[in-house]
Amino acid sequence: MTARESGVTRLIATYRIRSDASSIEARARAIAVEQSVEMPVSAIDDPRVLSDIVGRVESIGDRGDGSFEARIALSLATTGFESGQLMNMLFGNTSIQEDVSLDDVMLPPELIRAFGGPRHGIGGLRALCGARGRALTCSALKPQGLAPEALGALAGRLAEGGLDFIKDDHGLADQAYSPFAERVRACAKAVRKAAALTGVRTQYVPSLSGHLDQLRDETRLAREEGLASVLIAPMVVGIPSFTALVREFPDMAFIAHPALAGASRMAPPLLLGKLFRLFGADATIFPNHGGRFSYTPETCRLLADAARAPWDGLSPCLPVPAGGMVLARVAEMLDFYGPDVMLLIGGGLLSARDALGEAAGIFAERVARHVYR
Repeated sequence: MTARESGVTRLIATYRIRSDASSIEARARAIAVEQSVEMPVSAIDDPRVLSDIVGRVESIGDRGDGSFEARIALSLATTGFESGQLMNMLFGNTSIQEDVSLDDVMLPPELIRAFGGPRHGIGGLRALCGARGRALTCSALKPQGLAPEALGALAGRLAEGGLDFIKDDHGLADQAYSPFAERVRACAKAVRKAAALTGVRTQYVPSLSGHLDQLRDETRLAREEGLASVLIAPMVVGIPSFTALVREFPDMAFIAHPALAGASRMAPPLLLGKLFRLFGADATIFPNHGGRFSYTPETCRLLADAARAPWDGLSPCLPVPAGGMVLARVAEMLDFYGPDVMLLIGGGLLSARDALGEAAGIFAERVARHVYR
């Protein structure tokens, strides 16, 4: 729930604070002020600002591990209903303080409606590739440094294996060795050719990069090539640029990449599962437990739940666990996440080298035939 009092609508942000018991109340009050008016409250003589704008500590709980959970109410009006400002009011200055992380936020319905969430969501992504009742499959084009023709050849071989989605590696941008336009045309052509042979509606997903005008141009070019989805790293290009694209290109599906998300000190279920979904991500990539990164099974479960759970009418966002995944873990991952998931195996397939198409086919077959526990 969100706080509503005297006609003022507030959102509730939950912070985890490392502190001793004797200091936590003052520490929480300081965060409430920092995230609202950022000045001594005693210097404010406007009664409306004091009553409506200054943040308020709603509750403090001892987590028992040397940290406390503080729930702080912040005025909805301070967000301006703009995505970057929302992030600023939630964790702008306080993110600089190393003893604090942002764990969760409860948002009022009017703010949720203003952003609107995924335009396509799980159902839309399933419709793109014609997959019903099963998990989706995805791989990535790597490494950086390859020319467009070489990347196109890789994309074609992966598509011949019958995968649903083939995405650019997020490090592919508009580099001299692989210009965006040339790469997109080469990969889209190769995937179309392979899809015509397999009968699988494999989707190629190019990676966007650059400032907002570049992002717009790249999205238009992808659409002109007949593509229906793009990859974007919201924390790299900026949350406002991401939300602008979602609004300007409602026909395109957006797959969010977590690059730079770890620098935010926001809980992954909140940022990657909840906020990326709020801002319009149709799918969200995140590090699966047991891979190259340190996410726990509990974090992955909470993140997937945040992406898919009912939330004030928003479409569900498809969780995409990744990061060092291999074919041997397909059954385990499917049992863990269920059928509403997209499994992403990149290097684990590319390591097959000359047998890449066969490895992709094994991946697709294992997912299609899996019997869930």
